Amino acid sequence: MPSASDGAAGAVALLRAAAVRERCEIVFAAAEQGETPHFRLDLGRLGEVADRVAAVTRRRYPNLAVPPHSRWRHFSVGGIERAALVAADADKDERARARIDLAVVSVLLDAGTGQGWRYHEAETGQRWGRSEGLAVASLRAMQRGLFSADPTNPWRADAAALARITPEGLASAFQHGPGNEIVGLEGRARLLRRLGEVCAADPARFGAPARPGGLYDHWRAEGGVTAPEILATLLRALGPVWPARISWGGVSLGDCGRHRSVPGDGFVPFHKLSQWLAYSLIEPLEAGGVRVTRRDGLTGLAEYRNGGLFLDCGVIMARDPGLLSRPLDGASEPVVEWRALTVALLDRLAPEVRARLRKSATEFPLACMLEGGSWAAGREVAFDRRPDGRAPINVVSDGTLF
Repeated sequence: MPSASDGAAGAVALLRAAAVRERCEIVFAAAEQGETPHFRLDLGRLGEVADRVAAVTRRRYPNLAVPPHSRWRHFSVGGIERAALVAADADKDERARARIDLAVVSVLLDAGTGQGWRYHEAETGQRWGRSEGLAVASLRAMQRGLFSADPTNPWRADAAALARITPEGLASAFQHGPGNEIVGLEGRARLLRRLGEVCAADPARFGAPARPGGLYDHWRAEGGVTAPEILATLLRALGPVWPARISWGGVSLGDCGRHRSVPGDGFVPFHKLSQWLAYSLIEPLEAGGVRVTRRDGLTGLAEYRNGGLFLDCGVIMARDPGLLSRPLDGASEPVVEWRALTVALLDRLAPEVRARLRKSATEFPLACMLEGGSWAAGREVAFDRRPDGRAPINVVSDGTLF
């Protein structure tokens, strides 16, 4: 009989990017053998998907100088480099801390908005919805000091200020009101309050006074960090921020599901939002002089734009077409299977896209394909197929998976 300590050790092993790739490959191997219960594969169509992704990439980045997929792309929507505003008058180290503060807060706020919500940016006159609107709104809220306990320094996110965030404060920052409602304000405020509490309880990582940007000093003191180590730190340090889901041996597994194809414990980790955050911390860390290596140690993101691309293009096909119209819980086995196949297929799509763009893996890593790329192609094909651009699978989620 496994002991509690065995369970804890097994759980910690799942809090790694390598575990995401390994477990998703198990599900993919079962699909190749026709043994997955919910979806089947038509890998003969992967070339068509690569053609589409390569074409979208060339259109969006004609010189093929594709930046990595991260939250920072949303901050520059509309051709405005808003990142240059963040702590512009501070020194290099403080700018890095402030940008990490912003990235962490903004990613936590990046849940679904509802169909009609838009953010009107007074400074530019632009209006944005969805993730772009949330990014701009969070940056402008930080600029006005919403997340800072120091009135003289708005460009920071202190644990003390985060712990006091209210739905009403976020409603004002996001321009929530009649005719422009945004869903989930209470849940977003709760995440930020928990972030403040978690940072305050861990001064070794987050400093004193505590803030997410303290991670910069933590990794700088270690002389550098790998991308998988960034993810592992985020999963261990920020795990208590997320709503409780599956736990094993007293350790919360976060964004993790179960699938019958995986022998033993059956767990399939994804850590989508945490990996999205890990990708988003690389740029501010490197701008501050912290070397980040092994970027391709992270995986593709198991989310509905990448997954929708493969479903809409027929690489993944539902065994029962009725499955696509039924509401599905985010932890249900069909959704776990779809997400696992997505991660494995992104690894196979990347070399196909590189070949079409005549780029090496070093020149065009996985994060560049996601940005170029697969995410944008998934959004485009979704709007081609459905007027509202929704995902091809109806996933009921609390906003902390997608």
